[in-house]
Amino acid sequence: MPDRQILLDFEKPLVELESRIDQIRSLAKDNGVDVDQQIYQLEQRADQLRQEIFSSLSPMQKMQIARHPRRPSTLDYIQTITDEWLELHGDRRGNDDPAMVGGIAKLDGYSVVVLGHQKGRDTKDNVARNFGMASPGGYRKALRLMEHADRFGLPIITLIDTPGAYPGVSAEELGQGEAIAANLRNCFGLQVPIICTVIGEGGSGGALGIGVGDHLMMFEHSVYTVATPEACAAILWRDAAKAPKAAEALKITADDLKQLGIIDQVLAEPRGGAHRLPLEAAATLKAALIKNLEQISKMSVRDRQERRYQKFRKMGVFLEADL
Repeated sequence: MPDRQILLDFEKPLVELESRIDQIRSLAKDNGVDVDQQIYQLEQRADQLRQEIFSSLSPMQKMQIARHPRRPSTLDYIQTITDEWLELHGDRRGNDDPAMVGGIAKLDGYSVVVLGHQKGRDTKDNVARNFGMASPGGYRKALRLMEHADRFGLPIITLIDTPGAYPGVSAEELGQGEAIAANLRNCFGLQVPIICTVIGEGGSGGALGIGVGDHLMMFEHSVYTVATPEACAAILWRDAAKAPKAAEALKITADDLKQLGIIDQVLAEPRGGAHRLPLEAAATLKAALIKNLEQISKMSVRDRQERRYQKFRKMGVFLEADL
């Protein structure tokens, strides 16, 4: 059952029904009454209601799921899908950003480098992790790890989950734009396979800083956008309350982005979201990573680099009809 302390508005009818089922089950047990048939019917109704709710979510509702505090994080996935994991620290320039984590791992026989944004689980942890908003040092650490992977022939796996790069004055003073731009430039020249997955919120250049790869996947209820709906609404209408309207226009959902050719694959989530059954979501991610690693590793370095380049060159290209 979804955490009642972190209940999303559109989940309330489902939670009320599940609570009713629990109450009936408890009363029947206390009084020795057989209500198996009634429980079965209510559970069928709960499954149907869950299907109805989560198959017709608006973009803003998907944004709410992507930001759910119980949604599996980068470290959650790493610890679940890898056989061995050694975290590496520091950008070798005096900084170790906790909002960006990475290291060497074993994934079903593959030696890989895994890195990604790390959000906190509660307020204290979020402050320590800067809410998953990496500083320039975080992107330089990511680039150091990617270059390490390239040097030793290790495939790269990136997990994207950030509202955006840290926008503070200190980040600008330390070269936030340059750090992200360097990552974009250098990723196109890396010789090893790169697989990127949006596991939650993929926001702005903060997401793109580790989002250049051979294959880009998104979980079904994750989002990927040039700016948050709230920021977009504030810029266009000077009213953050119009965020749902902005979310519709931005095309932030996995299905929209797959149709536009921005991403390559949509990963199905457990009904109710990845936070409901995190182990099932992790199994889905692991299977997809292994399958794509096998396919991309068979390509020559030259073909892989050319394919990566053309993939991003085609984004935003359109043809105007003759009038």
